Amino acid sequence: MKRLLLLLLPGWLMVLLLTAVVYGQSAAFKENIYDPGILKPVDSQLKVSVGDMSPDFTLPSVFGEPVTLSSFRTKKNVVLSFVPAAWTPVCSDQWPGYNIAQELFAQNDAVLLGISVDNIPTLFAWTNQMGKLWFPVLSDFWPHGAVAKRYGVLRSDGVSERALFIIDKKGIIRYINVNDINKRPPLEDLMKALGKLQ
Repeated sequence: MKRLLLLLLPGWLMVLLLTAVVYGQSAAFKENIYDPGILKPVDSQLKVSVGDMSPDFTLPSVFGEPVTLSSFRTKKNVVLSFVPAAWTPVCSDQWPGYNIAQELFAQNDAVLLGISVDNIPTLFAWTNQMGKLWFPVLSDFWPHGAVAKRYGVLRSDGVSERALFIIDKKGIIRYINVNDINKRPPLEDLMKALGKLQ
C-alpha cells in the first residue's frame, strides 16, 4: 500500500500544481491578492523540537467552533499548517492545494489544521473566495500570534512563518518544516513524513 501511495504521489502533485495555477488565474481573486514582495526567508527561532510534546492550544475556527489540539490525542495524527497572511500569493495557492490531497491525509489517519494570525472575518472572506476548504482554518489573532509564538514561528513583523508540524497521536512532534516564506513547502516531503507514522 505504501509503495502504491509513493507511486501515485507524483501524479497527485502534478494535479495539485495545475489546479493551483488554474485557480490562481481567476481574475476576481487575483485582483484582491496583496503581493508583499520577496521577504526574508526565515525570521524566527523555533521553541520546539522533534520529539517534544506539542504545546496545546484552543483557537477559534472559521467553521464557528473552537478547536483544541489535544482533542485529537489518541485519535488522529495532526498536521499544523501555519501561513503568514490571508490574501497573499503563496498562501492563496498552498491551502487550496491541500483540498486535492485530502485523501492522502485520510490514508495517513491525519487531520490538517490551518493557522493564521489574521482575524476570523478576514479568514472567512479569504477562504470563501478561495473555495471551501475541508480542514478547519483557525485564527491566532488574539492574543496576537500567541500560538505561533509558543511554537517559535512568529516573525518580527507579527505574521507567522510558513511552517508545518506533524504531531502524532500521543501529542509528540514528529516533523518540523519552517519553509522559506516566499515558497510553498513541498507536499511530497510532508506526505513522506506522515507515512513514517504508520
